[in-house]
Amino acid sequence: MFEALSEALGPHSIRVGALPLDRNHAIEMAGDLLVSSGRVTPEYVQQMIEAVETNGPYIVIAPGIALAHGRPSPEVIETGLSILVLAWPIVFGNQANDPVRIVIGLAAFDHESHLDLMKDLAEALSGEEFVNMLLNARESDDIRGWLDNRL
Repeated sequence: MFEALSEALGPHSIRVGALPLDRNHAIEMAGDLLVSSGRVTPEYVQQMIEAVETNGPYIVIAPGIALAHGRPSPEVIETGLSILVLAWPIVFGNQANDPVRIVIGLAAFDHESHLDLMKDLAEALSGEEFVNMLLNARESDDIRGWLDNRL
């Protein structure tokens, strides 16, 4: 499970202690990590923001956790993930699961290639150990090291 997550997180795809101004800025920051890791073009980040502006805060998938993404498109270079851990919670507008402290960016190259990755991500997020590790990480290397130790 953690091998797929580790592979999906390219270099420069994890940031801890982020201080976004609002929901859109948090999504932008998670998207910028996908750009930095070479998974998407900058245009994809705008698609991530537009998806929430158009469809509402459906991306808040569990208490405190958002899965920011756009549709598969030519702006996706390679399927991948980013992890943005916020220093302080941000309201995304989802009454059931606000506020958010973890924003996971997802880029899917097509409609099928990311399904196994999503299964592994869902399994990891359903466990307290993984979520607590994310929330307590002091730097991105803490997350990377935790994942690497489980391979």
